[in-house]
Amino acid sequence: MHYALSTTVPAGFDKTLDATRAQLAEVGFGVLTEIDMAATLKSKIGVDIAPQVILGACRPPLAHAALQAEPSIGLLLPCNVVVRAVDDDHTIVEAMDPGAMVGITGNDALLDVATDARERLSRALESLTTAPAATSS
Repeated sequence: MHYALSTTVPAGFDKTLDATRAQLAEVGFGVLTEIDMAATLKSKIGVDIAPQVILGACRPPLAHAALQAEPSIGLLLPCNVVVRAVDDDHTIVEAMDPGAMVGITGNDALLDVATDARERLSRALESLTTAPAATSS
């Protein structure tokens, strides 16, 4: 099962993280949570990993529609978007494919919500590689 939307951005981590937040807002998603995986793993178990942040993105009208169709869908919300450094000049941005929630739940009533969310997230990711800020230093 395909479960991720992904793009590689030709820019450093910090710039890409900022751009990702901005592009999510541009397509109507707010960021409810941020988990700094590198800081968490360093403080909890003393290991170092490349910079990586999980953004918990939410579009309330879509969340409400999903909850109406599937009361337990909160287990799969918010939409996780991961920004992780590859090297100094490249960053991967991945989002959980909302279509996966239809497959996981088997509830076709989620199709419209998943389609809308997928389209918006895909636009946000695509804009990260086409925006002028992604290629400038």
